[in-house]
Amino acid sequence: QVQLVESGGGLVQAGGSLRLSCAASGRTFSSYTMGWFRQAPGKEREFVAAISWSGGSTYYSDSVKGRFTISRDNAKNTMYLQMNSLKPEDTAVYYCAADRDNFYYSRDYYEEKKYDYWGQGTQVTVSS
Repeated sequence: QVQLVESGGGLVQAGGSLRLSCAASGRTFSSYTMGWFRQAPGKEREFVAAISWSGGSTYYSDSVKGRFTISRDNAKNTMYLQMNSLKPEDTAVYYCAADRDNFYYSRDYYEEKKYDYWGQGTQVTVSS
């Protein structure tokens, strides 16, 4: 069983920055595929960013590309999402996701159903 705990959410003004963290349990974190998803009020959960087990491959949604950066520290069993130039439309609950498999196809990183483990979420609110 993999447990994921997000932190770092909060209220920020448009144009500001936040860094989310996702701490994972398990001695094999370095082999997990990891991702961030978000869900705004009244909307479906959507893909934000993902990172391969080694950190060598990263993937972003078009809406955050160039503003958000995903990274991981396997020694600390932690994944991060640095969010810059935040916009009111980034307001959502952000979820950390993990899977013990290495994804072979790039398209799999974007698929919510490919991830087996989820955190409880952390609220990010961007005021205008």
